[in-house]
Amino acid sequence: MATFEVHGGKPLAGVIVPQGAKNEALQVICAVLLTPEEVVISNIPDIADVNVLIDLLGDIGVVVKRLSADTVFFQAKDIDVDILETSEFSRKASRLRGSVMLVGPMLARFGKGFIPRPGGDKIGRRRLDTHILGLQKLGATFNYDAGSSCYFVNGQNLNGTYILLEESSVTGTANLVMAAVMARGTTTIFNAACEPYLVQLCKMLNSMGAKISGVGSNLLTIEGVTELGGTQHRLLPDMIEVGSFIGLAALTASEITIKEVRYDMLGIIPDMFSRLGVQIIRRDDDLLIPKQEKYTIESFLDGSIMTIADAPWPGFTPDLISIALVTAIQAEGSVLIHQKMFESRLFFVDKLMDMGAQIILCDPHRATVIGLARKHQLRGIRMTSPDIRAGVALLIAALSATGTSIIDNVDQIDRGYQNIDGRLRALGADIRRI
Repeated sequence: MATFEVHGGKPLAGVIVPQGAKNEALQVICAVLLTPEEVVISNIPDIADVNVLIDLLGDIGVVVKRLSADTVFFQAKDIDVDILETSEFSRKASRLRGSVMLVGPMLARFGKGFIPRPGGDKIGRRRLDTHILGLQKLGATFNYDAGSSCYFVNGQNLNGTYILLEESSVTGTANLVMAAVMARGTTTIFNAACEPYLVQLCKMLNSMGAKISGVGSNLLTIEGVTELGGTQHRLLPDMIEVGSFIGLAALTASEITIKEVRYDMLGIIPDMFSRLGVQIIRRDDDLLIPKQEKYTIESFLDGSIMTIADAPWPGFTPDLISIALVTAIQAEGSVLIHQKMFESRLFFVDKLMDMGAQIILCDPHRATVIGLARKHQLRGIRMTSPDIRAGVALLIAALSATGTSIIDNVDQIDRGYQNIDGRLRALGADIRRI
């Protein structure tokens, strides 16, 4: 298991390009199962979660060819559906939560699917109810195997229907859209997630011959078709990386240019960091974060303490809550960070407090950060990355801290950030993998 050794307290400088969007990649790669024709996807990030998913597709018979470092050819012509029931496939699929999105396209095209025990980050309860209840409304039946903790799903006769989602789950919406595109009749999904990843997935499916309307809204209408064709698709830049690099520049008092961010797809993200006092200069499709020795957290109009909370899109993405929290550490002023979705995502703040941050963990969902205003620097310590986003937040803190920090379990960071240590070294960071 890999470890980072970080010698912090040094300003960084330079240009960095965000990788392709991890969360979009997991959706659109699953969608290649919907057609026997050729699909080419570019800007794919070279990260652990995506690579495991690509390996899973290869295991069940998808032809996979690397055309370049970030471009992959897929053809799901001869699929061995029975492999879904093997213990080896179950073991590998359970390594990442994104594998749950294989079930929608498998049901749509082959009438048979599989849901393993969910993997991914340990950040609290992550229910599968939205997936299961929605697929049941389309006509799928589920059989639970207690021995493997897996669901085996039959969907030979999927029919369009009206689905009102209890929660606007991103992966749940993606799964239902992929299942519905080849169901008989019309499916309406209300309270659908409308993140840019979903917009991209729907655009890709429409280019393959699907009939999806309402794209970008929380009301999707899907007219089922009998077959889909091939396509070419390019992933968006990863908005979570963009937010992470904004926070990195602010906390380390660095000047960093983030290239080709697809600003039109960032939503409220730049505004939320601006509320923390971070200066962001837009230059066409690039963002310049100038060096700031001082940045001040805004207050609400009535003078009360600023609150930053996660919410379904177009609200602030929960994947950047950890980054917003760590960015506030060296600001002037205070902010309440409210992580509504996951009850374990803020439990990494004890390490930040050990480094010298002034944080009050109010309860599992809320933490108050009292900014240090650079009157005191964080100090390096030894810590462990608990999940992807908290791991990067700890890494940003380590890069701003005096002395040496050791971060264990950075395999978690590798699941979501491509060659992060190499790209940070290119900015001047003193970091090595041991």
